[in-house]
Formats: sequence, structure tokens, C-alpha cells
Amino acid sequence: MTAPLTNILQGYRVLDCSIAMAGPFAAQRLGDLGADVIKVEPVNGEWQRHISAGGAKGNRINVSFLSLNRNKRSLAVDLKQEEGKDALYELVRTSDVFLQNYRPGVAKRLGVDYETLSAINPKLVYVSMSGYGEDGPYKQRPGQDLLLQAMSGAMLSTGRAGEPPVPAGQYVVDAVTASTAFEAVLAALLYRERTGEGQLVQVNMLDAIVALQMQEFSIYTVANKPQQRGAEPHAHVYIRAPYGIFATSDGYIALAFPSMKTLSQVIDAPELAELDDEVDTFTRRDYIFATTREKLLHKTSVQWLDKFGATDAWAGPVLGYEDVVNDPQIKHNGTFVEYEHPTEGKVKTPGFPIKFSKTPSRVTRGAPLAGQHTREILGELGWSDDRVNALLKSQTLGEQTL
Repeated sequence: MTAPLTNILQGYRVLDCSIAMAGPFAAQRLGDLGADVIKVEPVNGEWQRHISAGGAKGNRINVSFLSLNRNKRSLAVDLKQEEGKDALYELVRTSDVFLQNYRPGVAKRLGVDYETLSAINPKLVYVSMSGYGEDGPYKQRPGQDLLLQAMSGAMLSTGRAGEPPVPAGQYVVDAVTASTAFEAVLAALLYRERTGEGQLVQVNMLDAIVALQMQEFSIYTVANKPQQRGAEPHAHVYIRAPYGIFATSDGYIALAFPSMKTLSQVIDAPELAELDDEVDTFTRRDYIFATTREKLLHKTSVQWLDKFGATDAWAGPVLGYEDVVNDPQIKHNGTFVEYEHPTEGKVKTPGFPIKFSKTPSRVTRGAPLAGQHTREILGELGWSDDRVNALLKSQTLGEQTL
């Protein structure tokens, strides 16, 4: 009798050869659902281990790496050495997914391209992530989040005309690319379950961030409505006014396109009641925004939220991270997970955002040290301690212990 599944991806093995954010984040989500994710990294550890965002260096693992690599084991290996490559090839035979985000051409030079690995394991789902695509005029450009935000058109949908474009305050391109790759893996595994065949899956950051703007681009390409920023800092060029963040006497609130009749009553601006919701809110959006901005300065955020809350208008608070972590809905949802890490102590971080009634996600291990599981993983392949010790001595393999 088959044992019941406790995690959706229990029994699947993922080889994560990616670096930075997008690839590791995608692999972490697979690990959250129970996959055995093996992080294959250089002997001295992945690049992200040595770069600390916000100066959050941690004890032995910086917070950036810690946040993107839970539920993984680490194999530290030099893939430029033949015996290092042999270790990877043996793992490929027993793996379901291989994920990499090398620059175009690097995977082939290392001998870990799709053609090579699919010949070893035809059922392998091979996910190749890139900045702009595997080929084409931009294939060698650096796939960095801010550069992709700038190129995607998204920045020019917010802010004032004549002022610098406004980037997101998060690595939004990395995040949406990670989610796209995660979805791609699940779809390819479903195809394999039905056909028994693996395949090459390609995901690039440029296409991912453009696809995220499905509605906005369609307004331009189908309705021929250009992006036109106004004199006021609207939060979106294609949403009617008022739409954005407004200062109050003691803070800020967000306001999302109330009807002119409702807005005029709440902020005591009777002149707005005569405006048409579908026409004037676009053609006179700077006037509406400026009028709203001036009125909202005269009461507190709580007072305005109470007044708007008594109507059909959409309004809400502007929260900082401290407020979010302590928010009652966040606590109710269990948005954050907490666990003990052997070197970093108590860790509190956003968890997996999907809930399954029968196969919930869980944290079984924190982010590993570089090569922490090298000996364990290769032992599962039948490699002797003597062989592993010799390769550790030659620095073909790497190992850090607790």
C-alpha cells in the first residue's frame, strides 16, 4: 500500500544550479512543497552568500541568502573538474528538475546544457532562466532587476511628467520571474506525468515583467492609449483620478478612484460632484488629484479612513514593515513562518503563500552552509568516504560543517 503524501512534491528531486534571487527563490518554493532541493554551488559558495543586502550579514549566513534558500541541501562542487562533473551527472540520473540561470553559453561550456543532461536523463525537466532570452540582440546584457524594470515600461506608469521614472521598492522583476519559473516547473512535471517525457523550459526576466503588465500593455496595443504621466504623482497612468498616496495631517493614506459624488461629499469639495466619473477623471485628473491632496492635509489618517470607510470608497492605510509584521490580518493568515536555524538562531520570514488542505507547505530546514550536505548527498550515490575526502582535499568538493 502506497504511503500517503504529506507534501505535494514529496519524492521529486530538484538540482538548483542558480544564483542571486530569481532562480533560488523559484527552487525554494519547490522545496517548500516537499521537493528534495539540492543547491549545487561552487566550492566557496554561491555569489549571494557573499553579498549582504542592507548590511544584514548574519552569523555564518547573510540574510539575503537565508531568505532564499530554506528547505535545501548544499553540495559544494567545482564543475570545471571532471570528477565534480561526474558527481552532477550521477545526480541528474535520479533527478526530476534541473534549474540554472547562467548567462547564455555558460551551461554548454560547463557541460550542463540541456542536450547533455537530457541525454543522461530524458525525463528531466530542464529550466533555463535568463535576463532577456537565450538568443537575440540582448542575450549578453546583464539581467539585473532595476535594468529590467527600466526597460519594461513599468516605471513610466507612475509619477509626475518631467520627473524621473519611479522604480519599485522591491526586486519585482526577480520575484515575478521566480514565480513564472515555479509555475513552469509544475506545468512541465504535469506534462511528464501524462507523457513520461521531460523537456526544455525557458524563462526570461524581460518577458516575465512584460507579461505582468498584461492589462496595461493591452490598453496601449489594442486601444492605442499612450502612457501619459500628469503633473501630479498618480499611481497609475491608466487608472482614473484620484489614485495614489496622499499626505494627511499625521501620515499617509491610499485612495483608489472613488466616485466623484462620494469624494465630493467626504472631502467637502462640492465642485467635484459635477464631474463625470468616466471622462473627467481622466481628462482632469491633475485638478482632481490636487484638490484631493489639499483637502486631506487637514485631518489625521484615522479620521479620513473612518470617513471614507463609512462610504463605498476604497481607502486604506500606508504601512511600514513594522506595522505589516504586527498587523492582525497578517497574524491571522500565518503569513510569516518562524523556525530555529542552527547558526542564525530564530528566523522569521515570509512563508509559502498558498495553502493546501491536505498537503501544507512546511519548513524542514533553514538555508544550508556551503557544502553542508556534500558528504551526505554523495553518500546517497554510493561514493565512499575515501573518495569524498580525496576530492575535498583537492578542492574539487567543498564542505562546511556546523
